[in-house]
Amino acid sequence: MTILVIVLFFVFLLIGIPISLVLGMTTVLYFLLVGSPVLLESTPMRLYSGLENFGLLAIPLFMLAGELMNSGGITTRLVKFSKTLIGHVRGGLAYVTIISNMFIASILGSANAQAAMMSKVMVPEMEREGYKREFSSALTLASSIVAPIIPPSMIFIIYGTLSGTSIGGLFMAGIIPGIIYGLGFIGLIAFMGYKYNFPKSERSSFKEILHHGLYVIPALSVPFIIIFGILSGAFTPTESAAVACFVALIVGMFLYKELKLKNIPKLLMNTVISTATVTFLIAMANIFGWMIAFEQIPQLVADGMLSISENPLVFLLMVNLMLLLLGAVLDGIAALIILIPVLMPLVVAFGIDPIHFGVIICINLTIGLLTPPVGTGLFVVSSIADVKIEKLIKATTPFLLMGIFILMIITYWADAVLFIPRMLGF
Repeated sequence: MTILVIVLFFVFLLIGIPISLVLGMTTVLYFLLVGSPVLLESTPMRLYSGLENFGLLAIPLFMLAGELMNSGGITTRLVKFSKTLIGHVRGGLAYVTIISNMFIASILGSANAQAAMMSKVMVPEMEREGYKREFSSALTLASSIVAPIIPPSMIFIIYGTLSGTSIGGLFMAGIIPGIIYGLGFIGLIAFMGYKYNFPKSERSSFKEILHHGLYVIPALSVPFIIIFGILSGAFTPTESAAVACFVALIVGMFLYKELKLKNIPKLLMNTVISTATVTFLIAMANIFGWMIAFEQIPQLVADGMLSISENPLVFLLMVNLMLLLLGAVLDGIAALIILIPVLMPLVVAFGIDPIHFGVIICINLTIGLLTPPVGTGLFVVSSIADVKIEKLIKATTPFLLMGIFILMIITYWADAVLFIPRMLGF
């Protein structure tokens, strides 16, 4: 019975049915094949209970904050400020792309949204400066993977909700890995800039740097308020999302004066659509996880991995290899929701810190945005930047390899992830 359900799951995926529907259809078919009316009758209740979590309220609020900041001119000011600082060095605009993505990651928290937005902004700008379009597109896509690492992070919220791990602790744990990724990509750009003789812009005057620096302070206030509020205990991560929306509205509407009242309905509609997509997926994945638990698959997987090795370092290596393969064929959030019920008992058994494991799994699945054949980031950037997918894949390969290398460092250097959470008592 289990084998038949697994086969149906992959058949549905291969014929192009959305993953959320695949999860629901597979579960219902399984219950029908089992012939248990009790399971079918309990399914609607399970769908609803999967969404009864206060932490999930942060998802639409952070999505709305990102929409408000993007429409309010905040993101463009972050890019301009980065350009005045380092645009004059060789490959300066490539560095600007990375640093701007790190700034904006602390606002959006969604890699796909960030890749789409930055492709519109940076790819044409870099092409005008003399960079190849496929390289510009690849750099923009690769830089966007820091979005789910630097707080706030949508994928951290989902992981924390499903695993019972502190969302605030996960937010703090993402800071150092996010910086490491930024430095890793900067080092790669420095090497490539020397090798391929990247162009450079004119040096900005002190007056221009001061001007853009003052204008960017309100934009940087949003991530500062989020992090300071959580650390001080003034509000929870969910409440910080509401505060971020309010601050983004004030900054965009009254300070930068680019956010108009007529734009608000469209922003709300975009938020509703994005939120509905994620929450529907979570609800469907909840009943799928219920089916997995009913079949005792987590116990079988745990016994299988424990029979191979009882060393937590070997377990983490196996998990990384499995997630890198899954990330190439399955959407990151969907994979996260499916795997958490399977892997968390193992995390406990091996004595691994759930915050450290959360950072590993979230980074790993985010790297899947860069990996063919199903890397959604590849298709998003390919469409927006008008680059052939095969050229984009080739240009992305060095960044993908760097991303995997840094993932291994973060996997086996737990202190890099846990230093700030431990210092703050998480």
